[in-house]
Amino acid sequence: MAYETEDHETQYCFPAINSSCIKGKRSRHEYNIMYVFFSLLSAWTVFLNLLVIISISHFKKLHTPTNLIILSLAVADLLIGLIVIPIEAIKLIEMCWYFGDILCGVFANIIGSLLSASLSNLLLIAVDRYVAVCCPLLYPQRITTTKTLMIIFLCWFCSSAYNTALVINNGYFDTFHTTDVCSGECPYMMSFAWKASDIILSFVSPCIMIITLYLRIFCVARRQVKNINLLLKPGKGIMQGTLKIKSESKAALTLGIIVTFHLLCWIPFYILSLSGSTVNIAIMSKFLTWTLYVNSGLNPIVYALFYPWFKKAVKYVLTLKLCTPTSSYVDIFNDSINNSCE
Repeated sequence: MAYETEDHETQYCFPAINSSCIKGKRSRHEYNIMYVFFSLLSAWTVFLNLLVIISISHFKKLHTPTNLIILSLAVADLLIGLIVIPIEAIKLIEMCWYFGDILCGVFANIIGSLLSASLSNLLLIAVDRYVAVCCPLLYPQRITTTKTLMIIFLCWFCSSAYNTALVINNGYFDTFHTTDVCSGECPYMMSFAWKASDIILSFVSPCIMIITLYLRIFCVARRQVKNINLLLKPGKGIMQGTLKIKSESKAALTLGIIVTFHLLCWIPFYILSLSGSTVNIAIMSKFLTWTLYVNSGLNPIVYALFYPWFKKAVKYVLTLKLCTPTSSYVDIFNDSINNSCE
C-alpha cells in the first residue's frame, strides 16, 4: 500500500532513484508501538542468552560437553537477538531496505548461518543425550570436551560455508541490478532446486535424526526403570522406582517441550517456503519467520530454566557475586545430582 501524505503524494524509499520501491503507510502510533515491542523482544532475547553464556563460561563445574553445546546455542540465539531482530524490525516497520544490496546478501548469509547453527546445536544435544542414556559407561570416552569443541566449530564452519554458497548462487549480491527488484527491497530469493535441497539438508534430515534419537532415549529410559524395579527389593523398589519414574517423566516432559517448540517454529516455515509468492503467503511467511526469531528467546527458558544450576547461577550473576575471586569454583549443583548437566 502506498504511503499517502496530506497532499496525496506517493512516497518512495529512495525518491531520487527512478527504480525506487513505493513506501508503505503507517501511522505514528503504529511506529511507536512496533519499535517498542521489537526493542523489548531484542533486549529479552539478548539478556536471557547472555545469562546462559555468562553462567556456563564463569563456573568451572559447568564446563562439560553438554553445557558447551548449550553455550553454542545461546551464542547463536544471542546474535539473532542482537543483530537479526533489530535489522528485521527496521525492515518490517519502515517497509524499505535502506542498507544496500551488498548488505542484503551479507544479512541473508548471517540469518541463514545463525539458524543453521542453532539447528545443528539442537542435533548435537540430542546426540549427547543419546550417548549419555544409552551408553552411560562409554560416555566419558566418547564425549569429551575437546571433541565437543571441535564438533561445535565444525558445525559453525559448515553452516557459514553452506549459507555463503546459497547466497552467492541465488544472486543476493546482485539484488538491485535485476529488473524485477526495485531499490529499497531485500527479497527472499531462492530457486526451487535450492529450496528443495535446503529443506532436506537444513530441516528434514536433522529433524528426523532428532526425533529418532529422542524416541530411542525414551525407550531405553523406560526399559532401565523396569530393570531397576525388578532388581530392587519390593518395598525399596517401589520407593526408588517411583522416584525414577518421576525423574523419567520430568526428562520426557523437558525433551517433549524442546521438540515441540522446535517443530512448531520450523515446520510451517519450511512448508510455506515451497509455496508460491502470493500476497497472503508473503504475509504468512513474515509471521512464520518471526516465530523462528522468537524461538531464540524461548530456547534459554526451555534449555536452562529446567535445570536447577541455572537458577543458582542467575542469582550469582544478578547479585554481582561473580566479582569474588573464588566464585568460579562455587558448587553450582548444590550437592545435588543433575544428570542433564553431566
